Amino acid sequence: MTDKTPLTLIGLGPMGQAMTTGFLAAGHPVTVWNRTPARADAVVALGATRAATAADAVAANRLLVLSLTDYAAMYDILDGVDLAGRTVVNLSSETPDKTLKAAAWLAERGAELLVGGVMANAQMVGHPAAYVFYSGPREVFDRHADTLAVLGRPDYLGEDHTLAQLLYQAQLDVFLTSLAAMLHGIALVKSAGFTAERYAPHLTDVVSTLAMYVDETARHVDSGEHPGDLATAAMMGATAAHVVGASEAAGVDTALPAAVRSLYDRAIAAGRGKDSWTVLIDVLRG
Repeated sequence: MTDKTPLTLIGLGPMGQAMTTGFLAAGHPVTVWNRTPARADAVVALGATRAATAADAVAANRLLVLSLTDYAAMYDILDGVDLAGRTVVNLSSETPDKTLKAAAWLAERGAELLVGGVMANAQMVGHPAAYVFYSGPREVFDRHADTLAVLGRPDYLGEDHTLAQLLYQAQLDVFLTSLAAMLHGIALVKSAGFTAERYAPHLTDVVSTLAMYVDETARHVDSGEHPGDLATAAMMGATAAHVVGASEAAGVDTALPAAVRSLYDRAIAAGRGKDSWTVLIDVLRG
């Protein structure tokens, strides 16, 4: 017997398996289901209960945790299943507008939605550095916060269901763009015969430097004031154009630096060239 909240976890890809393992290790009884039954073998060996059907998995517990590709998979799996009285914690990636539709769909079926955005990969689940954005009814979050803390630090954003997905996608926006930029820089130096390993210390330097800009950038954006005393949009735009030129000369794809240059071009065309580069926020927001 245990006083830990029992739960059902649906979706046993690498993330779902890592989550199930974490819940089991913390003493939570876990029922699992996956469309490919064999994916449950490893966690069943650790003590999870395998449900024969999705309906059986839902019936087993009032707390349902979904680790699926997107919200469309939720509809495919749960349509026609009795969801009354269930709390659905959907940790799948999706756009905010589709999240709202999912909340309404579940409410029509008597279920509550708590939206999650997991800022960790499978290897980091449960690590002190892992955190998860949540949004939805405060009472629902409070009821399950201790259980969900197994996955990572719970960061509750508010009642609006869209908030967790919005911040999740914002973080991935920065992350994915940064990864692409790292590879683009590596492609540039490799065109001159540098190995990526030789370039790596310099890459580490520039990535670390980015953190220095965060607080000042936030102040400029929130205040709407963009003093160009250090780095103007015109100056940074010229640099962006040089990156495009260097890429062309090296035979490296220019789509990424050209997109960055276009932001500066539009700011300068709007008469904002003497402002700080942070004025690009106005271009991005239309």
